[in-house]
Amino acid sequence: MTIFKDVKSQVNIPKLEQKMLKFWEKNDVYHKLREERKDDKKYIFLEGPPTANGLPHVGHVLTRCLKDLYLRYKTMNGYFVSPLIGGWDCHGLPVEIEVEKQLGLKSKPEVVDYGIKEFNNMCRKSVMKYVNDWEEMTKRVGFWIDMDKAYITMEDYYIESVWWSLKELWNKKLLIKGHKVIPSCPRCEVTLSSHEYSQGLKETSDPSITVKFTKADEVDTFFLAWTTTPWTLISNVGLAVGKNIKYVKIKLEDEYYYLAKELLSATFPDEGYEIIEEIKGKDMEEMQYEQLIPFAKLPADEKNKGFRVVTADFVSTEDGTGIVHTAPAFGPEDYELAQAKNLPFLQPVESNGNFTEEITPWKGMFIKDADRHIIKYLREDNKLITEKVEKHTSGFCWRCKTPTMYYAREAWLIRMSTLRENILATNEQINWVPNHLKHGRFGDFLDNIVDWALSRERFWGTPLPIWICSCGHNECIGGVDELKTFMKGDLPKDFELHKPWIDEITLYCPKCKKKMTREPFVIDCWYESGASQFAQWHYPFENKELFEEHFPIDFITEAIDQTRGWFYTLLAISTALFDKPSYLNCLTMGHVLDKKGHKMSKHIGNVVQPDSVYNTIGADPMRWYFFSVPVWNPTRFSADIIGDAKKRLFDTLWNVYSFFVTNINIDKINPKTIESKVSDRSVLDQWLISKLNTLISNVRKNLDEFQAHKAATAIDQFIVEDLSNWHIRRSRRRFWNPDVTDEKKNAFATVYEVLVTLTKLLAPFIPFVSDEIYQNLVRKLQSGKEKQKQLSVHYESFPEKTKANVNKKLEEEMDLSVAIVKAGRAARNNVKIKVRIPIQEAIIVCSKKQQEMAKRFLPEIKEELNVKDIKFQAQLTGMVSYSLKPIFKILGPAFKQDAPDVGDAIKKLDGKDALEAVNSLNKNKLFKLDVNGKSFDIQEEHVEVISSGKEGYADAPFAGGQILINTQLTPELIQEGLVRDIIRLIQSTRKEANLEYTQNIKVVYKGDTEIQDAINNWQDYIKTETLATSIKSGSSKEGITTEKDIDGKNKIKLTVIPLEKK
Repeated sequence: MTIFKDVKSQVNIPKLEQKMLKFWEKNDVYHKLREERKDDKKYIFLEGPPTANGLPHVGHVLTRCLKDLYLRYKTMNGYFVSPLIGGWDCHGLPVEIEVEKQLGLKSKPEVVDYGIKEFNNMCRKSVMKYVNDWEEMTKRVGFWIDMDKAYITMEDYYIESVWWSLKELWNKKLLIKGHKVIPSCPRCEVTLSSHEYSQGLKETSDPSITVKFTKADEVDTFFLAWTTTPWTLISNVGLAVGKNIKYVKIKLEDEYYYLAKELLSATFPDEGYEIIEEIKGKDMEEMQYEQLIPFAKLPADEKNKGFRVVTADFVSTEDGTGIVHTAPAFGPEDYELAQAKNLPFLQPVESNGNFTEEITPWKGMFIKDADRHIIKYLREDNKLITEKVEKHTSGFCWRCKTPTMYYAREAWLIRMSTLRENILATNEQINWVPNHLKHGRFGDFLDNIVDWALSRERFWGTPLPIWICSCGHNECIGGVDELKTFMKGDLPKDFELHKPWIDEITLYCPKCKKKMTREPFVIDCWYESGASQFAQWHYPFENKELFEEHFPIDFITEAIDQTRGWFYTLLAISTALFDKPSYLNCLTMGHVLDKKGHKMSKHIGNVVQPDSVYNTIGADPMRWYFFSVPVWNPTRFSADIIGDAKKRLFDTLWNVYSFFVTNINIDKINPKTIESKVSDRSVLDQWLISKLNTLISNVRKNLDEFQAHKAATAIDQFIVEDLSNWHIRRSRRRFWNPDVTDEKKNAFATVYEVLVTLTKLLAPFIPFVSDEIYQNLVRKLQSGKEKQKQLSVHYESFPEKTKANVNKKLEEEMDLSVAIVKAGRAARNNVKIKVRIPIQEAIIVCSKKQQEMAKRFLPEIKEELNVKDIKFQAQLTGMVSYSLKPIFKILGPAFKQDAPDVGDAIKKLDGKDALEAVNSLNKNKLFKLDVNGKSFDIQEEHVEVISSGKEGYADAPFAGGQILINTQLTPELIQEGLVRDIIRLIQSTRKEANLEYTQNIKVVYKGDTEIQDAINNWQDYIKTETLATSIKSGSSKEGITTEKDIDGKNKIKLTVIPLEKK
């Protein structure tokens, strides 16, 4: 009976994952773990609620994987993550638009005709349409979270908590009704909040025109104004100038124009004009002009208020003409200016974005469609000075993608502008990852905070709980019980807190006893998701203590666009209600792109379905790839990319695991019975254990700081380079020794400890593969209660560093040796000399300190580089010459106007100066360079180092030094290399025959003279290396035969014949 379950060298990860899912489910691993940890210290988490009316995409998969990583990590560190439940965002435009598509409805009036009750019932069904797909994806990628207890924003308990919060804002005088210019979607006929509007901003091309406003009583004199929204010119009522800006009146041919002096040459680059007058903006105030497009009419009593020049602080000379066209109904600044300067108001546009009847030429036309017609009208009326198309940032509806418009309307607002200092203060208490968001993208948004347009002229959402009475009294209702106090009778049995049910009940005014009318709005669905911090608990109606225990939240993470969405609404609401931050740590994610770095789009056809990847390559490789790059940057994604991640880490890890199990099973050694102090083991073992403990410290630090990619990189380096490429490869002779020596036991003990520790280190990253290895290496050796208690690696504590096992000096010495070996192999590769061909000499150039460090492992370096002799030097003099090539695409942004001169100075470095620069780069990652009296730090990325070794030598650098290898090959060296190739071919044939490492063989071969001479001269060595009892020229019908051309010239045919085991 074997110690461990046999492990094949190849693994089917999706099959493994399905097996682990069944194991977890059968043994109720998740719920038992939750029960076991329920009394631990809480780590507070909040799931950002997705909407389940669409299938999950790869961005959602990234989000779920990242949450799972950190929550597993915290659980393994003795925390009870609470609440570990999902959430569903159920209301708002995303749901309504999807239902409109299903029903073939194209506008808001069509929804009303269809019936609000029927429409909202469809919304309720639609919003949970893909819940099963979401839950299956969540389970498949290994995210342990309770979806059965998920909070649901459309349920009455949740809505009631939202109502309570609105009543609190009402009592604080923060919830008010106002008339403002607000972003609006004409297609959805709905108000948009500032954070919704900012989510839809994108670069687009629009007409850019400069037009002539005729000065009153002077038909040949004009004010010039510039705009990118020609449709708003119909509603122009004022022209704004800067009080202290200098303007000019010029004559050009037979006409006179007013514009800013600073913008004169930009507007009229061909000159040919005459400056008639210079005038300050303040002296132009109250000048009058004629209406540009005279279709919208002002009331008789307001005619004298309009078509005036006024001063405004927002006018600048950055672009345009320095004179700003003002249409108060369609611009926030214009609206405020109109109120301050008593300008009138023209709004000949419906909420659906179409011109009203009075705009005769374009009545019923959509505003953006009208732009070209208006430009044509102005051209024909000789009112157009310039006309072009310009790229600039414009707003589009965040859901339906229609161009948005600023539109003056009544709305209910949360007075966030009065809380600016408060929210800036609460933001200071949050740890943002990456940190630049705190005062950058997010901080800037808070710094320019505006009132939150809360009300929505739609159907499926939390009803605004405000009732008004004709007597002037208004009520904001904060809960169902309070609602009942304003009613006569009971609520209907089928009542729910939605339209139309909420509008079918009657509330009576407490002042005059008359019927009150509810304001006919629902609220911004972003407010609802932001209320999840308390509404998930039905606070304050229930679970008051639970909410207080879970506030503020320790950790949230979502995509970067939530800085304008959920991250903002969470903080805005908690600041307004409690004057506290709702969360303490916020990790943001970049968007997932295709393999070429392009945004995924169904239209383009580059969408990669996540299930196609995790069902063929595996969820763990996908998780690992996500964690191996900074998650806040845009991440490229494809099956090929995930496949590469699988090959490097997973194939290497599995090969080490398989190698260990195979060998220890052969010797039937239980590693738990090996009594072996680390200090008694070989230097190689001590080094690996030291590196493992350093790794533990590194991984802990980086996960604590939400730097998963740094932790993953360190783990990858350890498994691939330290464990596999160095320790295992250099320990093979110990493992293959037929005798069970102490040295062999120590090697087994070391690798066993490393693999078991790695399962725990890797558990949050790759929960499936780590648990599969753990089940075999750990639980296979357990029995009884111990086996039942530790059901899974996820029950384990996260590894802690053992300080006594850390030997930094040893790590530095061995790491230097490894670096020298890598550099030596790179030098070989540069001149295409394979490692199997020995070389006569290598010269290592480094400091005296490094020389002493390297000498400790000189035999290992010689063996790894296959070199006969190694010499040390302190200087490169006479051995290597250097030149440096500037990389201008990096120098340019770094040094701007100085870049050309810096580049020239870099090119001129030669001889001793170039050598000193290279030495400084190797040691300090930079060198200093004086150019034109200035000092510049030239860093590694600024230059390409070009080296030229001494004739007959090839060179390559390592940190702090250089290695040179002698490239002159003698016949004896070449023959020795040929022997190593033959040995390699025999070993690969043994592997093909599935022979055990200890099984003896006979070898029969045919080859040319060079092959025969090599085998004859090195026969004893070949036998020892391959466990061959004999190696003879000839042929055989037994065994496995292989033919190969070695280096394309030495053809060999050999047969490996297994011998019976003794």
